[in-house]
Amino acid sequence: MGRTVLPFSQVLEREYEEWKKFRRALRKEDQEAFDRLFDRARLHVQAAAYTSHPWPLESILLSICLEHEKLLTEIMEKLEDGNKDATGDKNEGEKSEIRISKSETNSKS
Repeated sequence: MGRTVLPFSQVLEREYEEWKKFRRALRKEDQEAFDRLFDRARLHVQAAAYTSHPWPLESILLSICLEHEKLLTEIMEKLEDGNKDATGDKNEGEKSEIRISKSETNSKS
């Protein structure tokens, strides 16, 4: 008889439980961000279950990256639309870039 494969939602919960000590060591706002990461991974449970990867953390991390990519694309599109509205430029060939300096990211800590 073959082995039983757990539903990926259970695998995801087990992985979350394994990282709980790490989560407890984080500041409150980072704990909330940590929880949001796992919430993003839950959006792709079906895809992760379909692949049935031997290392579930890879599927979890890829799911999180996928959601972040979608968010970044949405933000970039909004910024480009905002730049076109502000300058009156309708050229599709011009792309704006976002650069976050090290001092900006450190000031939030």
